Amino acid sequence: MTRHAPAIAVLCSGQGTNLQAILDAARRGRLTARVALVLSDRPGAKALERARRAGVAAYDVDPKGYPTKAAYERELIRLCEAAGVRFICLAGFMRVLSPVFVHRFRSRILNIHPALLPAFPGTHGARDALAWGVKVTGVTVHLVDEHVDHGPILLQEATPIAPNDTEATLLAKLHRIEHRLYPRAIQWMVDGKVRVRGRTVRVVR
Repeated sequence: MTRHAPAIAVLCSGQGTNLQAILDAARRGRLTARVALVLSDRPGAKALERARRAGVAAYDVDPKGYPTKAAYERELIRLCEAAGVRFICLAGFMRVLSPVFVHRFRSRILNIHPALLPAFPGTHGARDALAWGVKVTGVTVHLVDEHVDHGPILLQEATPIAPNDTEATLLAKLHRIEHRLYPRAIQWMVDGKVRVRGRTVRVVR
């Protein structure tokens, strides 16, 4: 991956398995973008360790250290712009971004969610699907707007829920799908194939 490849920032709060999938896709040439920055709102997030092991700049930016949410997000913006970031990828980032951040990177922020949106938004998509007893769930990659799990959908893939699935086994299935889908959707953005009009997305093949 050359230094001239489009730079992306990945925002994480936890284990960083989708971050790892993005890093692996870039290393193998399946993603022609460079992970330039990883940010986490949790100092102990394993995602930070994954980033540093890959030679990527990684910072924990604790929101408790800022007087307001806007001040916190302005610091995230500063770090992203200093790194020359073109696209933002949320990968298990457990904070809702406000218009302060979203407006700065309008139509350039992606999120991946473990459910077939608009069904089961929020922090427990797999658990909620099991609780409702649905037979099919899946993964959604979407652009981020000012609302939770609400922006225009780029890509979805469904998977059946087995009668004996637990939250852990279902999440394992969903993670395997996520790790395939997210780099593909990011590549569409990098290639300029995504056209957005309101809540409608068209991918130019």
